[in-house]
Amino acid sequence: MLLIEGRGHPILCWLRSLRGQRFANNSIPALLPMMNAQCRMTNGPSRRFVLLLTLLLSSFVLQYSSFAQQGVKIQLVSEQSAIVPGKPFTVGLWLEHDRGYHTYWRFPGIVGVPTQIQWHLPRGWKAGELIYPEPERTLMFKIKAQGFDRDVMLRTEITPPANLKVGESVTLTGTASWMACGNTCHPGSMDLSLTLPVAETAELNAKWHKLLNDERARAEQTSDAWASTASEKGDTITLVLKPASAEARPRKNQREDDPIIAFTEDGWFDSDKPQTIRPHSDGTLTITLIKADAYLGNKPPKTLRVILRNDEGWLQGGKLKCLQIAPRIERQ
Repeated sequence: MLLIEGRGHPILCWLRSLRGQRFANNSIPALLPMMNAQCRMTNGPSRRFVLLLTLLLSSFVLQYSSFAQQGVKIQLVSEQSAIVPGKPFTVGLWLEHDRGYHTYWRFPGIVGVPTQIQWHLPRGWKAGELIYPEPERTLMFKIKAQGFDRDVMLRTEITPPANLKVGESVTLTGTASWMACGNTCHPGSMDLSLTLPVAETAELNAKWHKLLNDERARAEQTSDAWASTASEKGDTITLVLKPASAEARPRKNQREDDPIIAFTEDGWFDSDKPQTIRPHSDGTLTITLIKADAYLGNKPPKTLRVILRNDEGWLQGGKLKCLQIAPRIERQ
């Protein structure tokens, strides 16, 4: 396995190296740094990984100048009608995809770049982390990735200072960045703004509140109803999921097991490689995963960070579509 030091996806590292660069007359550089110093390879090159990354970067560079905002419309919205001094509120990043396009989850898998926002808030304001709803399996060309084909609402909590004056207005600004892919891929960025009045009370915006609540309901969760273990031998990872209480919803047949998808939260296993699921008579599931060719970290992780998506539900009554687990990895 190729270990890559630093944080973030390899393509993000490459894009980071382009910050501040401008190209005259929309010219396209023939070769740009694939990775900056924070993303250096430490265990020698992986032929498959390097070839894939080179191919993707070539495509992204060719598309970036002319189609930086193609494939998706992005809007900054507020769950409430006004800002109440000192009280946190939710702001959403609403993504509407053009037909045939998708964007990416917080960890895209072996390809893609996650949608992000860098806030430029007034002094005294605070922004929480950007929260993504549960991932979906999407395709960059024929490569399986972790993202969103549907329109999606990302969200963050904003905390205003307590000394705001009622009657004034405040404009919140941030720079959003993303990658929209269809038949071609288009990285882009845009400065977004949202102006709200400051008031003693605030009402919920019916449209955005509903969309945000829908996304909250889809969020991954942990559950004591299922117990998990993970073992690793060579390039194979074996994940065992066992019902731990009557609340766990048993699988009825193999057809229910087939749509279950394992999403990686850190890239330890390959999002594109086949995932096999084997059910047992006691309700236990054995899921086989393949380690990725490259991993962003200084050393192998101690736990297997996985989100298991099951649209039939992990709990009785069809509840909990996305189960978040992190069993300790036993290595042989």
